[in-house]
Amino acid sequence: MPHVIVKLHAGRSEQQKSKIAEEITRAVMASANCSESSVSVVIEDVEPKDWAEKVYRPDILGQSDKLYKKPGYDPL
Repeated sequence: MPHVIVKLHAGRSEQQKSKIAEEITRAVMASANCSESSVSVVIEDVEPKDWAEKVYRPDILGQSDKLYKKPGYDPL
């Protein structure tokens, strides 16, 4: 039962978010060999000014042992 949480800078349209969720669902189905009904996707909007404190520190730096794709930026 893959569950994916995507955090993005705020400002994407509902249409863009739906497209992101569809693409992620297809990728997870293919790579995890699971059905569409097993996949769920949440998209959270984060204000750019809050990114370092609400995402980068807790989810990237704070979970480096679980991070499979590191970002190419450092907002600190």
